[in-house]
Amino acid sequence: MKIVDMHDPQRVNRTPDDVKILFSSGSFVQDEFTISKVELRLYNEKNDDHLGTFCLITSFVQTDKGSVEMIYDEGFRGENPLLRASEFLTSNLGISGLILRSIISLREKTSS
Repeated sequence: MKIVDMHDPQRVNRTPDDVKILFSSGSFVQDEFTISKVELRLYNEKNDDHLGTFCLITSFVQTDKGSVEMIYDEGFRGENPLLRASEFLTSNLGISGLILRSIISLREKTSS
């Protein structure tokens, strides 16, 4: 099961412009979910002459019971937004928060 947990799922209905893999060893267990991959995905949406590129950064978490893609950040984020977001997550224990949010979303969608 693939869940796209955002208001307009069409925003991610294409190949991402860039991907940063944060975790891919495939044997981390959180509650009853085995996490196999955690990544950030960058979707460039539009350009502004003054502000630069408007981008959407999503988190993607793949588990043995399904995958979830949800908004992590969006806006005019300047140069290298995906690299800066991934460095922030890995230096501030943010990966565990992404995993927990994704598991909550998976539970909500599968229990309905």
